Amino acid sequence: MYRALTAIVLGASCISGFAQMTPVGLWRNVDDKTGEAKAEIRIVETGGVLSGKLDKRLGKDIKPDDVCSECSDDRKGKPIVGLEIIRGAKKADGKEVWESGKILDPENGRDYTLRMTPVEGGKKLEVRGSFGPFGRTQTWVRIN
Repeated sequence: MYRALTAIVLGASCISGFAQMTPVGLWRNVDDKTGEAKAEIRIVETGGVLSGKLDKRLGKDIKPDDVCSECSDDRKGKPIVGLEIIRGAKKADGKEVWESGKILDPENGRDYTLRMTPVEGGKKLEVRGSFGPFGRTQTWVRIN
C-alpha cells in the first residue's frame, strides 16, 4: 500500500512538472523600458494550436475601455482587455518550442512572427516576436 501511494505521488509530481513545460497558463509580461508589470496573458490550447488573450492590463495610466484602434484586422476597435494577441502557435517537432504563430502588439496594431520557449522548468516563457530579421524577446513569468 505504501509503495503504491508513493508511486502515485511521484507519478503525479512528474506529470505536473511536465505539464509546466508548455506555454499554456497565465503569464505576466513587463514593460521593456520601465521594468514594471504591464499585462497578464492567458494562453490556451485547442486542437494542438495555442492562442492567447490579454486577460488584464496593469499599470497606473491604463484605461479599462481602451480599444485596439491601430489593429487592421478583425480585432480593430475591439477592447484590449480580452483581445486575442496570440494566434496559431504550434509545437515544433522534437523541441520544446512553439512557433508558426503570430503575436499582436495592440499598441501599434502589428502582427509579428511568434516563437515561444518555456525556460527554467516552465516558470518563465521566452516570447520572441520578429518581423523579417528584426525582433525582440521578452521573458514572461508564469502566474499559475
